[in-house]
Amino acid sequence: MNIPSRRSFLTACVAAVASPLGTLERAPRAQDPRLTARPGTPTVTPERGMTRFGQLDRGGFLYVPASYDAARPAPLVVALHGGSGDAGRWTSLFAACEERGLVLLAPESRARTWDRALADFGPDVAFIDSALRHTFARCAVDPAHIALAGFSDGASYALSLGPSNGDLFTHLIAWSPGFSDPADPIVGAPKVFLSHGSTDRVLPVVGSRLALVPMFEMDGYDIEYVEFEGDHEMPPAIVERALDWFLG
Repeated sequence: MNIPSRRSFLTACVAAVASPLGTLERAPRAQDPRLTARPGTPTVTPERGMTRFGQLDRGGFLYVPASYDAARPAPLVVALHGGSGDAGRWTSLFAACEERGLVLLAPESRARTWDRALADFGPDVAFIDSALRHTFARCAVDPAHIALAGFSDGASYALSLGPSNGDLFTHLIAWSPGFSDPADPIVGAPKVFLSHGSTDRVLPVVGSRLALVPMFEMDGYDIEYVEFEGDHEMPPAIVERALDWFLG
């Protein structure tokens, strides 16, 4: 069974749907996709609510709910914004974090979008690793509930970086992705939640329905696919469903 060849074939199917040119050019891989940060015993008392980190123009934020208790490790969601976006799009999750006791980490891409969406894994991998170390130094995190989530380009990045870090991320959440293009090694098999709007005019739903879902199923992943009536968006009901799935 040649999994890399099958994955390459199905990734090409997604590219043919998602790209106007019908191709997705990739440069030779330059950055190891493996993340090294791991949860442990915090050494810094975290501030509750949202705190910024990194550079003022391209950094990110950590959100710690009021109910956080270092004696009870919390679930962590690492949320990746869409193309040309920033961490601010995830402030909409604050109420859900408070309700569910979730810690939320929202790093920002180094450029206008995530490096793998432009060409290759690069500085975004190192920045996410640094943001995770920042988080683990402040928060006791439940190692059985760490999700890498994203919307649009961020969802594609989650489905590309996540498979190489299945010993860290237990769940992957992809809201309206365009592709999945992981690099070796493939480690572990996190559970996958994928949603897509049936009338998406930015990244057509057939990419998820006919390529991404079959790809992850054939690779042996436990995947939940939700197709909803809507465009390129994250309806509140779909977000709630994904978070409940993550904690279930």
